Amino acid sequence: MSSLKGQTAFVTGGGTGIGRSIAIDLAAAGAKVIVCGRRAGPLEESVQTITAAGGAASAVTCDLTDPDAIEKCAQALLAEHGMIDILINNAGFSSKIRSARYIGAQEWRDVMDVNTMGPVVLTKALLPAMIEQGRGDVVMISSMAGLNPSIMAGAAYSAAKAAARSYMSVLAQEMRPHGIRCITVFPGEVDTPILDNRALPPDAATRARMMLPEDISAAVMMAVSLPRRAWVSELAIAATDPRDMSEDVAAAKTKQSI
Repeated sequence: MSSLKGQTAFVTGGGTGIGRSIAIDLAAAGAKVIVCGRRAGPLEESVQTITAAGGAASAVTCDLTDPDAIEKCAQALLAEHGMIDILINNAGFSSKIRSARYIGAQEWRDVMDVNTMGPVVLTKALLPAMIEQGRGDVVMISSMAGLNPSIMAGAAYSAAKAAARSYMSVLAQEMRPHGIRCITVFPGEVDTPILDNRALPPDAATRARMMLPEDISAAVMMAVSLPRRAWVSELAIAATDPRDMSEDVAAAKTKQSI
């Protein structure tokens, strides 16, 4: 495996869940990490955890649904760091209404903005520096819903994560000649705060059967730590223990959360 010492990583949604675990692991591997999100509090907690362990980290707040704010954030990053070696597009959002029958335009737009538009604008802004250096990693945290759309995941979330996969496939075709690896990760159920947005939020016993954020981070770390000659294009990760989701599906067919 290649060392990440000397590299700079930018992790969106780095204050909680999968993003926080990835940020911690990147820093432990020697990378200088910048975590990004809307809320300063969780971001600072991630920074404190990393620095307490001897790593290097900082935080920036940014509304990843605002293209102008994303552009300004990216330009500030480039001005300070020169380039971002590892971009982790992790920030995600799911709708309260999951049903294709009932979801409204604004909620659909919100899901698309966070899961697709935001990563596209951010990646575009950071790519020129990667291309100039002839290296870099762009990681998209998609979802198993992008591979297997489902009522439980919701019409909007499934569509957004499938769109993210398509975007990454095209990006990879363009970027491979420039030495940039584009990696898409498809996690199944992971015990993170995003589950609270489901029509039927899982209880403690259900969450105990799911994967943890560090499981997803381990896969990401494998992919970005490989020698530059090797590239993992896609990774699908599911819990070993399957469960009955019939109640979840039934709840997702309703107009509102339960």
